[in-house]
Amino acid sequence: MAVELKNITKVVNGKVHIKETSMVLEPGHFNVLLGQTGAGKTSLIKMMTGLDPIAGGTILFDGVDVTGLNTQKRNISLVHQFFVNYPHMSVFDNIASPLRVAGMAKSEIQGRVEQAADVLQLRPMLGRRPHELSGGQQQRTALARAIAKESKAVFLDEPLANLDYKLREELREQLPEIFAGRGAVVVYATSEPEEALLLGGMTGLMNDGSVTQFGPTAQIYRAPQDLVSAQVFSDPPINFATVTKHGDTARLTSQTTWPMAGDAAALADGTYTVAIRPHHVSPVPTKSCSIALDGQVLVTELSGSESSAHFRMDAGDWVSLSHGVHPFKVGETHMFYLDPSACFYFAPDGKIVA
Repeated sequence: MAVELKNITKVVNGKVHIKETSMVLEPGHFNVLLGQTGAGKTSLIKMMTGLDPIAGGTILFDGVDVTGLNTQKRNISLVHQFFVNYPHMSVFDNIASPLRVAGMAKSEIQGRVEQAADVLQLRPMLGRRPHELSGGQQQRTALARAIAKESKAVFLDEPLANLDYKLREELREQLPEIFAGRGAVVVYATSEPEEALLLGGMTGLMNDGSVTQFGPTAQIYRAPQDLVSAQVFSDPPINFATVTKHGDTARLTSQTTWPMAGDAAALADGTYTVAIRPHHVSPVPTKSCSIALDGQVLVTELSGSESSAHFRMDAGDWVSLSHGVHPFKVGETHMFYLDPSACFYFAPDGKIVA
């Protein structure tokens, strides 16, 4: 089983919402759609599930053209970020609802529902109504419905977005195990780069209705093919600025330079965009973070065991993210230090060159 998109597009009132997109989504791992709100993740999922029409192109399920089929005939499941359960039905009946619509035998329904309930730890709740469940249990019910249906493809549209932090962490860890070995194509939409990294598999980076890059998650995180892809796959936002290369030296400002090595040193002299993720910009010098940046602290934040500082320098506003608690003061001038070996370099057209 595979879901193949061939040059599909979406147009609404003459405006292109999804630009020409081609991908092959396969089972055995998560297929993550990563992008900010409005990037087109939900629109793409609706096109694949038959909820939205496509303007052009073809959608294949296991080699069969399903472009013209309605949702009911595609044998898919869709789990939203909102808890979509029938309020007047018990948990058992909610899970069983698509099986009854399909005309399945009562004995088989019983077995499938109980099996799905066991996987999602819902067996004690089967007799309850949705309003008697916690948010996490309601979303587990929606996931159990998808598992019981044994769909060829399961689409998860930011399914953890409305859960509290603890529940999100718990379910996120369990999701790969829940869908392991089921033979279904699993498509997961998220706006959080960290979530994509944790789920692994394959990731499609989305921006303004386009899939800018698609490939193994760890690989495209380490090697974005352009500046837009690097920006999509970075939280906090990736730092970038214009640098001038002369010889084997990169110049960020009149006072900030560093030696370039490897592929970067072989670039022709000229102007490039340098980009570096915030966790490679340290508030203290280290063996790797050695190039000093003089910045004025604009905003500071402490999140768990990490400290972040937004700071302004001549080259623009950047962010530093580091472990531990650091005594930043808003308005003060502070020295930060970048790791030159962690820099990406992009040509004027945005394509990566080193």
